[in-house]
Amino acid sequence: MTIVVTHDQHAVLSLLSVAGIMFNTGIGQHILKNPLVVNGIIEKAALRPTDVVLEVGPGTGNMTVKLLEKAKKVVACELDCRLVAELQKRVQCTPLQAKLQILIGDVLKTDLPFFDVCVANLPYQVRTFSLCADFITFLPVIYLFSSRCAVLMFQREFAMRLVAKPGDKLYCRLSINTQLLARVDHLMKVGKNNFRPPPKVESSVVRIEPKNPPPPVNFQEWDGLVRIAFVRKNKTLNAAFKSAAVEQMLEKNYRIHCSLHNTVIPADFSISKKIESVLQEADFSEKRARSMDIDDFMPVAFSVLSLHFLCNYIVKNASFPTITYSTLFSCITIEHL
Repeated sequence: MTIVVTHDQHAVLSLLSVAGIMFNTGIGQHILKNPLVVNGIIEKAALRPTDVVLEVGPGTGNMTVKLLEKAKKVVACELDCRLVAELQKRVQCTPLQAKLQILIGDVLKTDLPFFDVCVANLPYQVRTFSLCADFITFLPVIYLFSSRCAVLMFQREFAMRLVAKPGDKLYCRLSINTQLLARVDHLMKVGKNNFRPPPKVESSVVRIEPKNPPPPVNFQEWDGLVRIAFVRKNKTLNAAFKSAAVEQMLEKNYRIHCSLHNTVIPADFSISKKIESVLQEADFSEKRARSMDIDDFMPVAFSVLSLHFLCNYIVKNASFPTITYSTLFSCITIEHL
């Protein structure tokens, strides 16, 4: 068993009291205790004997032990040194010990090794923003390491947003951006009584499978487009784009683009007319974001060759999305859920 302590967290690993562990719900420590749910999650991951599995927040190791029995190696990333000690004790002096690597630290700040599949009961947070921060970590991780899939547990409402379809009440910018980059399936519902201590809300398990190759769009431009459309998803696109703030931002981006490419701007140029012509050309003036899917947005994304949606214009020549932590943090924010 390999243990790596990251980010100056050199705390003593023998802090576990014989009386048991006091779980810190403030950082999302809700341990999944139902073995049937654990087995169901692992079954849905379709693990192979040659797989390297990443587990985030292993807790006391209820799922970790099962993963070790199925996979070649498990990389477990845990923030709490007390739980690391408990996990060590569970595999000590067993054949599973050599297959476990423990990373101590925040997964957001840890250099992760290669892995094939991510299976995790993520640190449980009731607050939506914290869930967003947890979730968006994994899309770039999955892409960077070419992982096959991730099977993750989230708060029920957040999971439903991931899989929501056009017309659904929960359909939002998070839904369309996630589904642009990956196939997302809802696998199972998990009641709060399956945890110790129980959280205040219900949970769901989703499977995220990256699209390979990724869609041929500039993700930053795409996100700028849907960001505007979903600010008020019940409004028509014509109304959404007529906002003074939106027009000001688009005109600024357009002028920067023309300046960088030595393009002369006509004296009678009007950003309002430019936006109107683009929407009319694609026949989207009266459509509403709440009922538009990825295929509906594509004509707009590809027709606006000279209209740029980035809030802060960045020159990008690549046609494929540049996926980074910062890109996705700006992509999925609390005010646009």
